[in-house]
Amino acid sequence: MKIFDLAPGDPRLASELLPVLQELRPHLTEETFEEVYAEGHGQGLRFSAAYGDDGVCVGAAGWRIVVNTSALRMLYVDDLVTAEGARSGGVGQALLAHLEEHARAAGCHRLTLDSGTHRVHAHRFYLRERMVISSFHFEKQLG
Repeated sequence: MKIFDLAPGDPRLASELLPVLQELRPHLTEETFEEVYAEGHGQGLRFSAAYGDDGVCVGAAGWRIVVNTSALRMLYVDDLVTAEGARSGGVGQALLAHLEEHARAAGCHRLTLDSGTHRVHAHRFYLRERMVISSFHFEKQLG
């Protein structure tokens, strides 16, 4: 498996990473994804893609380095998804390890993510990866 960080404008974003990302974020179209990355990149948003030995994209991670008063410096994972046909094959573990390397290199104290309460299989995976449930995430829909 090989993991690459994909910069804005990389054609693999739409043709290879987006179809995997849409398994987690089905509301994304190519147009909205490009808009989000164009704006989000300035806020630190990055994408990493995992490729199997056959050259097919099997995993995607959206992430950013965040500095705030609670964690000081952390790597926040916006998206972490393994293609359905590649699950339980070590893709998620490899992507998390890749992100941990980025976090350590950036001097981060934590790697964090939010996960929907209905994603129990993902939660089992995060707990196996020695992540802990450290807080609740609250939201209020506006409009």
